[in-house]
Amino acid sequence: MLRIHHLNDDENTRYFLREYILSAWNVARKFLIFLDETNPRAVVVFNGQFFPEATARYIAQKRGLRVITHEVGLRPATAYFTDGEATAYPIHIPDEFELNDEQNTRLDAYLAKRFQGDFTMAGIKFWADMKGLDKAFLQKAAGFRQIVPIFTNVIFDTSQPHANTVFEDMFDWLDMALEVIKENPDTLFIIRAHPDELRVRKSSRETVEGWVASRGADKEANVVFVSPRETLSSYELIQRSKFVMVYNSTIGLEASIMGAAVLCAGKARFTQYPTVFFPQTIEDVRRKMKEFLAAENIEVPAEFKRNARRFLYYQLYRTSLPFGDFLEPSVRTTQTKLKTFDLDDLLVSDSIKTITEGVLENGNFLLRE
Repeated sequence: MLRIHHLNDDENTRYFLREYILSAWNVARKFLIFLDETNPRAVVVFNGQFFPEATARYIAQKRGLRVITHEVGLRPATAYFTDGEATAYPIHIPDEFELNDEQNTRLDAYLAKRFQGDFTMAGIKFWADMKGLDKAFLQKAAGFRQIVPIFTNVIFDTSQPHANTVFEDMFDWLDMALEVIKENPDTLFIIRAHPDELRVRKSSRETVEGWVASRGADKEANVVFVSPRETLSSYELIQRSKFVMVYNSTIGLEASIMGAAVLCAGKARFTQYPTVFFPQTIEDVRRKMKEFLAAENIEVPAEFKRNARRFLYYQLYRTSLPFGDFLEPSVRTTQTKLKTFDLDDLLVSDSIKTITEGVLENGNFLLRE
């Protein structure tokens, strides 16, 4: 409901916090009784981030029960299940796994559509009409030595509690970046707001657009701000960039696949594996940013691209369980409804088999190929 990161220290907010605590306590008491009555072998909850599910997960784990969380998968009408925290997306990829020709072709076909803006996430199509870099932008860019895009996130996204390991939050990172931006007038920095910041009925109340206005970042001669309303191609920006800066956005993974040097500032799903440059202190992030800006060439380890492709393939085709045979769009694009289907269709579904084995037989929730 709040859709912000920094809370006001006022009576309304404190009242709201007290109500959340009381509600969580109520859920805990009722769920304890429910566990006594049912004595389950496992508990399955939606993502474990929101307070009812987080409370149920906490209570179950204190009992020593296995807790499985699930979240929307990367492909349309898919879901991801894990014994860990679904929003952190823990994935175990065997060291020996390499994409074969068929898998590489499959991944490249997905990326080709993605680079054209032809994709949806949780029912939202962000890039209805992706635009290339226009003449005015290219003329402005020609006056600078190099281009560095900065890709941001939605501050209340469920990935953010995992992301804030180096910086207190994304805006803290942007403040640091702005200090370095002011020291490098020969570099054009493109600050890109995430398109989901202004989603209908779910718009953020603490935005990058607001940060830019409050800091006067767009008044700097070497800064271009791209609002969430604009459909400028991020991929064309990456192709023209000296290096790419991200907090923990998936665009960082894709930039690595494109061969770009990526400086990451927040813990991301893909930082489980060497895929990007990810310094572990604020000063090291600042130092690496300055080093990249001054460097003639940036050497990117070959393993970054390899691991990025392996990770994305697993995320798309092994961990994302498809339910398109049973679901169809509802009235709202972010919602779905059940199709009419026979029970036998469920019994033969690979996704249902994967979940059944995962829950009842301690399986790994990976879709067989």
